[in-house]
Amino acid sequence: MTIKFKYKKIPLTVKNPLFGFSILRPIIPVQLFGNGEKINYEVLLDSGADTCVFDGSIGELLGLDVTAGTPIHFSGVQNAEAAKAYLHTVDLSLGGHKLSIPAIFSFDLSDRGYGILGQKGFFDIFSVKFDYQKEEIGLKQK
Repeated sequence: MTIKFKYKKIPLTVKNPLFGFSILRPIIPVQLFGNGEKINYEVLLDSGADTCVFDGSIGELLGLDVTAGTPIHFSGVQNAEAAKAYLHTVDLSLGGHKLSIPAIFSFDLSDRGYGILGQKGFFDIFSVKFDYQKEEIGLKQK
């Protein structure tokens, strides 16, 4: 069975020569569970990300002792040293499917960002079809 989501339309304050006044991003709603807590959270599907990455404050809201997790350093497109994160296992629910995934939590993320679902913990579990023209994302559990 395929779960479908619409791309999220992000309004822009200034007209962009490529996108106009809005941009489409593969951002979907999920629920995260931990220590009896549940959080609704928007996440970016990022096939270039090695793992699932969430803000440290989200881990705290889930009742995790974030810094008690296994320390990990990660980097990306930023021009800075590697960021510090902590590995935990959390439960994630999307489209009615609930599963446990490995995820890292970091306090070094942008305040304006989204959680990220990456290769380990998401793309290794789901086949993903991006259809930008239809503004649709299809997920099928492997």
